[in-house]
Amino acid sequence: MEPLHPLLLVLLLSVSAHSGDSTLKSRVTHSAGTVLQMQTEDHTRLAYLESLVSGRSFVPIGSGRQILQSPTYVVKAKIGTPAQTLFMALDTSTDMNMVPCTGCVGCGSNKPFSFAKSTTFKSLECGASQCRQVQNTNCLGTTCLMNMTYGASSIAANLAQDNITLATDSVTGYSFGCIQKAIGTSLPPQGVLGLGRGSLSFISQTKTLYKSTFSYCLPSFKSPNFSGNLRLGPNGQPKNIKYTPLLSNPRHPSLYYIKLVGIKVGPKLVNIPPSAFALNPSNGAGTIIDSGTVFTRLVTPAYTAVRDEFRRRMGRHAVVSSLGGFDTCYTVPIGKQVPTMSFIFEGAELSMKQENFLIYSSAGGITCLAMSASPSLNVVANMQQQNHRILFDVANSKVGISAESCS
Repeated sequence: MEPLHPLLLVLLLSVSAHSGDSTLKSRVTHSAGTVLQMQTEDHTRLAYLESLVSGRSFVPIGSGRQILQSPTYVVKAKIGTPAQTLFMALDTSTDMNMVPCTGCVGCGSNKPFSFAKSTTFKSLECGASQCRQVQNTNCLGTTCLMNMTYGASSIAANLAQDNITLATDSVTGYSFGCIQKAIGTSLPPQGVLGLGRGSLSFISQTKTLYKSTFSYCLPSFKSPNFSGNLRLGPNGQPKNIKYTPLLSNPRHPSLYYIKLVGIKVGPKLVNIPPSAFALNPSNGAGTIIDSGTVFTRLVTPAYTAVRDEFRRRMGRHAVVSSLGGFDTCYTVPIGKQVPTMSFIFEGAELSMKQENFLIYSSAGGITCLAMSASPSLNVVANMQQQNHRILFDVANSKVGISAESCS
């Protein structure tokens, strides 16, 4: 089987500074390895997810693939005094901010944060309030140590503080994990900027500055312009956008749960049992929207129904039994026969084009439906979010969704 063509998703996020507008708009870049590699990483991430007045400026962002060989969206952050530049992965499903520090064993970063060179770096002690907000901590002398997991990686870090700057917005006394040891390959090389809902996430630590509000538009990986944007803060966000309630699941309180109520393939609302979308506090089931997962996952009853309706509408085209974890693939040109697809949420809709749910090989002439089944959690992934504005208004418990060309 020919390997699938690598996706190089480079998102240049542009900004415009409006007078009186206090919204941070970032340049973002996304890239990934081969589709099969990404799907394997997604599988690991899925297991992880299931186990689990603002400033205005411009933040340069680079391709995780080109810069770090990592399938992530990365933000250019400056940490410490004098500032050291790191490309940190944006992750809406992670609370803790994590940075590989000098001397880290197993981090694999060729540019760790040299904390000894920063005059504003401070290790937090066990008695610090931040230490009490982190699970699985212990003490080495008076230093607060953390043990965490990220995907399939195990991480040991010191809880620390330093200044962090995104574009021109500087946050003093920013708390993060200064990573000392990592086992596994899931951790992005230069760390993670956690955009989850927990008390030590970037959004929580900057709630006075950004009012717990951010949005992004991810462009198509086919875009010749490679442009999209990330905005932090309530000002400058779109006015005409449809909202769906932001839900909470006590099993995974940091994740962004929303209410998926139906899926259309073409004009038809697929017959899916409501139980496939139900929020379940006992096992964490429901639907989340996530920036770090590449391919959407649907629980088996929902996926099977969507897949079968998709196949039916594709007609006589021969289906390849499987390619990696994809089970609906075609070996002939299928452009004109491909139906549209929409995810229907309470109050909002994510209408998708082919680029949002089909993946192509380069040499083998194979096209696959870029979704697969999940044991218990529906994940609306970044491929399906391309060319849409996704707005997270945590303060008002709502998520906005609207089509927006940012390619």
